[in-house]
Amino acid sequence: MKVRRTLPHRDRSLIGAWCFADHYGPERSTMDVAPHPHTGLQTVSWLFSGEIEHRDSVGSHAMVRPGELNLMTAGQGISHSEVSTPETDILHGMQLWVALPAVSRFVAPTFEHYAPEPITAPGLAARVFLGTVLGETSPVSTYTPLLGAEIVLDAGARVALDVDPTFEHGIVVDQGAVELESGSDSTELQAAELGYIEPGRDELHLHNSTQDAVRFLLLGGPPFGEQIVMWWNFVGRSHEDVVEYRAAYEAENGQFGTVDGYPGPRLHAPELPNARMKRRG
Repeated sequence: MKVRRTLPHRDRSLIGAWCFADHYGPERSTMDVAPHPHTGLQTVSWLFSGEIEHRDSVGSHAMVRPGELNLMTAGQGISHSEVSTPETDILHGMQLWVALPAVSRFVAPTFEHYAPEPITAPGLAARVFLGTVLGETSPVSTYTPLLGAEIVLDAGARVALDVDPTFEHGIVVDQGAVELESGSDSTELQAAELGYIEPGRDELHLHNSTQDAVRFLLLGGPPFGEQIVMWWNFVGRSHEDVVEYRAAYEAENGQFGTVDGYPGPRLHAPELPNARMKRRG
């Protein structure tokens, strides 16, 4: 299955605490990801179509369905598996990660599920799964201020979204194309492209000039202010952190627990790179 990585890339590592954003599908495919570890982050799973079964080492067993949030906090360490259900033939969605701040990166692992109610406003429909926008606030707890919402603009719609001016924002287009307007300038974002808006704006001006609806995720948060090292499924603060996490996982020392109910062996960590991993932020 083709996966389009919009974050991180060479020019930008983070938007707020958002440190990873993969867009995949729609594609006829199946998913079978054996148990694997995470540290120092929260995973945000968001589907547009299909269904994925989640199991983790704190005993969670849940389905990821379109329009519903699965938020897994890895903290000091967790393992999980992801398997598409037999009824799923088309997979389409986004996998996102949030970096935990230094003061919270060793919290106990947890799992939350939330199904936001759809809301409407002139020219759009939305589901707010993290933070606040359009007068709607998600009850899901995070360790830094965050915004996460799926927004669908009607054909021909032009809207102004009130946003927190202390946040930086990102727009990841799922389908269609949307114009991000600023004064007399505009930038058109196509499917699987990421647009970035720096802090200081209290409104985002968006225009769908097409004859079809356009769907995108709106992400945001205040600049993270910390540097991280991210390798494989680990987020740490140094090269040594990652080396330690990998060794602990391979040694099965209990830090990452075990996933019950997955019919097969866990994944093994890849070899470490032949270089020192640099911090970025």
